[in-house]
Amino acid sequence: MDHSAHHTATAHDHAAHHAHTGHAGHQTGGVTWGAAAKATLHCLTGCAIGEILGMVIGTALMWGNVPTMILAITLAFVFGYSFTLFAVRRAGLDWKSAVKVALAADTVSIAVMELVDNGIIALVPGAMDAHLSDGLFWGALLGGFAVAFLVTTPVNKWMIGRGKGHAVVHAHH
Repeated sequence: MDHSAHHTATAHDHAAHHAHTGHAGHQTGGVTWGAAAKATLHCLTGCAIGEILGMVIGTALMWGNVPTMILAITLAFVFGYSFTLFAVRRAGLDWKSAVKVALAADTVSIAVMELVDNGIIALVPGAMDAHLSDGLFWGALLGGFAVAFLVTTPVNKWMIGRGKGHAVVHAHH
């Protein structure tokens, strides 16, 4: 039995796969700080909308700190993912594929942003007990977003440079 044709085809397929993988790496390897900042700003926008909405709802319902923060973080992920989800849906992806792309593109970025932002809010004395009408509430929240942006941008640059994170979205534009 001659298996040479099968082995040649398999070797060819592996070579093609490796060539494609290397090509993708070259496309994203030279990512600029501007591109990373743009991806982070995209993430920050969704996170900020969700987090502020969660804080407003939790405060209006007179919830405690923990349930309010859980709602705010949950909504930050929902809004963060939704921005990407709708963009790739407009590009023609079906729902299942679009959800996979949004999860792959944004999970690490949103997680880092939320960890940093909420960590800062938790560490600012009195911020967790401040009301929506207090400058301390908004100062801690906006300061947390600013620091989260500065911390998350290098993370996104590193991920995009390796063909991950927001680079996944660009493959579908």
